[in-house]
Amino acid sequence: MKNIDLNKIKKAHFIGIGGIGMSAVAKMMLTEGKEVSGSDLADSSITRDLEKMGAKIFYSHNGDNVSDDIEMAIYSPAIKEDNPEFEKAKKLGIPMLSYPQMLGLISEGKYTIAISGSHGKTTTTAMIGQIMEDANLNPTIIVGSLMNGNHSNFTAGKGKYFVVEACEYKKSFLSITHPNIIVITNIDADHLDYYGTLENVKKAFGEFVAKLGENDYLVCDSENENLKDIITNTKAKIINYAKAPEDGLRLAVPGNHNVKNAKAALAVATTLGIDKKSLLGSLNNFKGTWRRFEHKGKMNAGALVYDDYAHHPTEIKATLATAKEFFAYHRASGGKIICIFQPHLYSRTKMLFKEFTESFTDADEVIFADIYAAREVHDDSINSEMLAREIENAKYMESFEAIEKYIKENAGEHDVIITMGAGDVYKIGENLLKALDQQTVNNSL
Repeated sequence: MKNIDLNKIKKAHFIGIGGIGMSAVAKMMLTEGKEVSGSDLADSSITRDLEKMGAKIFYSHNGDNVSDDIEMAIYSPAIKEDNPEFEKAKKLGIPMLSYPQMLGLISEGKYTIAISGSHGKTTTTAMIGQIMEDANLNPTIIVGSLMNGNHSNFTAGKGKYFVVEACEYKKSFLSITHPNIIVITNIDADHLDYYGTLENVKKAFGEFVAKLGENDYLVCDSENENLKDIITNTKAKIINYAKAPEDGLRLAVPGNHNVKNAKAALAVATTLGIDKKSLLGSLNNFKGTWRRFEHKGKMNAGALVYDDYAHHPTEIKATLATAKEFFAYHRASGGKIICIFQPHLYSRTKMLFKEFTESFTDADEVIFADIYAAREVHDDSINSEMLAREIENAKYMESFEAIEKYIKENAGEHDVIITMGAGDVYKIGENLLKALDQQTVNNSL
């Protein structure tokens, strides 16, 4: 990795280019005038945006997609070594980096602010990025979602700062070799298909924090039980974001979890010397990110449609608690909060089964779609019906079409529909509103 000079790379190929992180790096290269190609299994708004920027996208994984004049291949952590493009690039001797390794390379020579944590890191990254942009610090930003301001997961900055969402899955964040500020929003039992236990998750965060020097900063809730062992031996200056003052915070994004995210962002901004009035203005004007309590539209019957990426029990509880408070008027008027949940991964559903069954208490009705397998093979020992049987006011439906039909027939004027999960469950809301758009068009003809 140290022998690669990004400035000299003119042509790069991305295996799994449609991923939220991979596409951000592809955008960075495109804005630098490099020639970019890539492959993915299906088109999406992300790949279409890349094509508009000039990328050549292949919608299959095939060795022929990798030409012998490629100077660098970047691959998603989800790509296996028997992938035909991976094998072809290796055979041709093309320098290859994983997405996490690429982040490490980008961060070299930059003042790097890495935002990590089991929950909230995407929103916190976007908040910090917006504060720094508004303060004219001109940061480069890579975030694991689309920021609602510019609808992008990447901001090309000319300044010295690199703001990056640092994911803990498979210890990806350890590829960031010299972070200057690490934010840990929280630590929870997640990615247990890889880590096995919460203790192993904590050890990984401990390895990450060990990269900080005595002139660096660790921003975290230092009183959180899961962080106590991690912060004991750090050389860095510890800043407890939980003690950051809330006076002046008037967030446009709802929820106590977002207050915590904002306080972490505030702590980072204060460390960088950003004026308090400026940073509070940025936080209070923050409009959120794609798939984080995102308002999608309103159905004909009046029901509101929202979408959220929550896929871990802790996230589900936080989102539904926010919804219960935020939509108190709707519920007082006879409306229901209807959560359509698509579990993500067989392993996560199985390992956290009990926690999932206790996560939906603030929803009035829950509809379960099939488990989104993602990187896993089918597992007959766990399914969504099992969850539905354990939860009051819950049901399982066998297809998105069945769920859409049920919602169209049953959603009332004051109801709130929230599609939830890390897979493709958001398509249900989009289809409900697409049908509405089509009806509007037909009525105008």
